[in-house]
Amino acid sequence: MSRYPELKVFARQMEAAGQHRLVIESFARLYERYRDGDPGKLPWSGVSPARPADLIPYGGLEDRDRTRGEELLDQLVVISLNGGLGTTMKLARAKSLIEVREGMSFLELTARQVLGLRAATGHDVPWLLMDSYHTREDTLRALSAFPALRVDGLPLDFLQNRFPRVVRSSGLPLDLDDPEANWAPPGHGDVYLALWLNGLLERLLERGVRWAFVSNIDNLGGTVDPAILGLMEREGLQFVMEVTRRTESDVKGGPLIRFRDQGGRERLMLMERTQVEDGHLPDFEDLSRFSVFNTNSLWWRLDAVLERLQQGALDLPMIVNSKTVEGSGSLGLQEPVEVVQLETAMGAAVGSFERASGVKVPRSRFAPVKATNDLLVVRSDACVLDAGFGIRPSPERESRVPPVVRLDDRFYRGVDDFDARFPDAPSLVACRSLTVEGDVRFGQGVRIEGDVTVRNAGSGQRTIPDGTLLRDEVREL
Repeated sequence: MSRYPELKVFARQMEAAGQHRLVIESFARLYERYRDGDPGKLPWSGVSPARPADLIPYGGLEDRDRTRGEELLDQLVVISLNGGLGTTMKLARAKSLIEVREGMSFLELTARQVLGLRAATGHDVPWLLMDSYHTREDTLRALSAFPALRVDGLPLDFLQNRFPRVVRSSGLPLDLDDPEANWAPPGHGDVYLALWLNGLLERLLERGVRWAFVSNIDNLGGTVDPAILGLMEREGLQFVMEVTRRTESDVKGGPLIRFRDQGGRERLMLMERTQVEDGHLPDFEDLSRFSVFNTNSLWWRLDAVLERLQQGALDLPMIVNSKTVEGSGSLGLQEPVEVVQLETAMGAAVGSFERASGVKVPRSRFAPVKATNDLLVVRSDACVLDAGFGIRPSPERESRVPPVVRLDDRFYRGVDDFDARFPDAPSLVACRSLTVEGDVRFGQGVRIEGDVTVRNAGSGQRTIPDGTLLRDEVREL
C-alpha cells in the first residue's frame, strides 16, 4: 500500500485510459520518489567522469568487426524515436515532418536510409518507429508513400506509453477541459517497456532478430554502422552507447559518468543536465572534465534486454521536468498551472547491464536538430547529404565540428518565423560561429565566414542583402 492516497486517483485515471498494469506501476515508483522529496538530482560528491576503460575508441574497431557486422545485418532491427511534436520550435505536429534538405523531412530521409541499407546489403532490415499518440497518425500517413518499408509480420510502429501530469501544488493529476493536455510522454526511457508490452520484443527474437540500433529520428548522422555490431559480438557486449566529443554547442548534453552511491557501489551511468545538483552546472559543463557525451544512439542485444525486463523494471534515474500549462478544469485550477512530468532517459539503462560500454564515435555520426539553430546548420553547406541519406559535415570545412549558431529566440524560435527570415540558408562552410540579435532577414547567397555577429537593435526588421559576405565582424543594422 502506497503512503500516498493520491496514487489511487492516478491509477484510476490510467486504468480508464487503458494503460497496462506495469506502466501504472512504473509511474507509481517515480511518483513516490518525487513525493518523498527526491528532486531527481545526483549528489555531486558521487559523480566522476567515465574511465578510459569505459570507452572504446571508434578508431580501434577492426576490419573483421565491419565484415562480421555486415553478416549480422539480417539479425538487426532499426528503431527510431518519433514521439516528439517539436514544441521547442512552436510546432503542433510531428517534428519528423519538418523539411530538412532537398525537400525531404527527417522521416523521409530516415526511410530512405533504411531502404538504401536494404538495397546495399541484401538484408531486409526491419524498421520500427516509437510513435506517441500525437505523432502516429501524421507519421503513418506520410509513410504510405513508401510501401516497400513494410516487413511481413511486423508493424511500422509501436506506441509510446503516457503518464499523467502532476500538479505541483497538490500532487494530484492535472484535470483540464482538454483531456489530451492532462498527459505527457514519460521520456524515451519508456522504449524498453513499450517495446515489450507491445509484444514486439518476443516477436523480433522469434524471427531471429538479435540486435537493435536505436536513435532519435532527428539525428540524421546516426545511421547503421556494421562495425559496431561486429564489435558487440566480438566483445560479448549487451549494451553500447555512442558518445562523441563535447564542444561549446553541447554543454547541455549528458555525459557518461561513474557514480558512487551512499553504499559505496559504483556503476556506469548517464547523467542528464536536469539531474545536476544545484550549484554544480559549471562543473557539469566543464569540457575538460566531461569531454564526451551521449549521442542517444544505442545498440542493444535483444535477448539481454528481454532477460533484464523479466527480472523486473529497469531502475532508471528519475527526471523531473517542470512545465507551465494554461487551461481550466474540474479542480478549479488557476492559470497558469505549474505541473511536473516524471520521465526517464533510455541511455540511463547503461547502468542496468553487466556488459555495457561506450564507443567514442566521430562527430560525423551526430547531426541532431533540437532547435532552429541546428536546423540552419543542417540546411546549410556546412553539411552534406551522403549517398546513404545521412547528414555529414562538409569535407570542405577545416573543422569537423559544426559551426556554433545562436539565433534570437524572439524572432527565430518557431519554424515558420525561421523560414520567413531564412528563405535561403546562408553559406556556413567557413563559419565558426554566427550570432543573430534582433529581427533580421537574410537574403539569398549570403556567406558567413569566421566569427560573425549580426545585430539589429531597432524596432523593425532589417535585411542582409543578397550576396553579402560577412567575415569575422560585428554587423550593426
